[in-house]
Amino acid sequence: MTTPALQSRLPAVGTTIFTLMSALAAEHGAVNLGQGFPDFDCDARLVDAVADAMRAGLNQYPPMAGAPQLRAAIAAKVAALYGRSYDAHAEITVTAGATQGIVTAILCAVHPGDEVIVIEPCYDSYQPSIVLAGGVPVPVPMRLGEHGYDVPWDRVAAAVTARTRMIVVNTPHNPTGSILRQADLDALAAIVAGTDILVLSDEVYEHMVYDGQQHASVSRHPVLAERAFVVSSFGKTYHVTGWKIGYVAAPAPLMAEFRKVHQYDLFSVNTPMQHGIAAYMADPAPYRDLPAFYQRKRDLFRAGLAGSRFELLPADGTYFQCVRYGAISAMPEAQFAQWLTREVKVAAIPVSAFYGSPTESGIVRFCFAKQDATLQAALARLARI
Repeated sequence: MTTPALQSRLPAVGTTIFTLMSALAAEHGAVNLGQGFPDFDCDARLVDAVADAMRAGLNQYPPMAGAPQLRAAIAAKVAALYGRSYDAHAEITVTAGATQGIVTAILCAVHPGDEVIVIEPCYDSYQPSIVLAGGVPVPVPMRLGEHGYDVPWDRVAAAVTARTRMIVVNTPHNPTGSILRQADLDALAAIVAGTDILVLSDEVYEHMVYDGQQHASVSRHPVLAERAFVVSSFGKTYHVTGWKIGYVAAPAPLMAEFRKVHQYDLFSVNTPMQHGIAAYMADPAPYRDLPAFYQRKRDLFRAGLAGSRFELLPADGTYFQCVRYGAISAMPEAQFAQWLTREVKVAAIPVSAFYGSPTESGIVRFCFAKQDATLQAALARLARI
């Protein structure tokens, strides 16, 4: 029998760079600083809270929008941190990680032919999600100067047309480690004022902002919050990326449309984990202490590279460090990352992988969300270059 031909919905999409580099790292025994996940355990109290929920019989379907206890805890946290009061019943939905929240927000809002502005480099799920919705990604590249990356809001404004439906922002930013500030939010608000343009704000690294700076959540900005889907992730905050638990907050009219898609592309999220996280959130210390925890790792990693031939770019947020490698090699980024993995035995991710079209900047990204011993092992190998 002959398998019927299938016209791909994503003809330009192949295996992700994260899968490829992690496989290459395993093949060559490399220290994997590529894919963004910790190599240390989460708090045992969180595991106990989930186990307690299982033993209490909380193992069947939860409400479609999420366990009420968890939605209430999320609403309370957002109100305390950012001053925005979301209705836990009508304006917060628990998702299977931030990626599902992003996909669902795009699918519910973007119609065929709509344009969606994305700031590149960007997380690799954005553009395929737009294409699946029938939308048209409109990339606007960040500026890269001596002080790192920033968003050229004049170019974002110039990219807006009558067909623009949404602007996607990400702060703290993956992969660059840059952050948005109040002036950035004001600039974005000026662009969307008087339009029907929506905002999708990916804030999964919200608790990883360093050097005393504050996270500029879109939830803080009254003008933007009224038209925004704000996405976050417990996986990043609580060191449990494999649990795939996140959430989306949005004004009730937007959330009503979000849930129409959510109930069919997922319906509901793991019940005992929701209850366990809700109980664990009673103590704010784990997320309040997270900036200091990761800043120490960032500083350890940066100090270890300070005398190397890598040029460190600023890392104001996330758990990623971008470096220029021009003093080492003229290879394209993907080729250099593969060489680094095979020969130096440290895996990194080429920043070119975060662009829709080929873009070379001579920069790779390392993840420092690792045990100190892991970072020291990687630094010892990198120092030999």
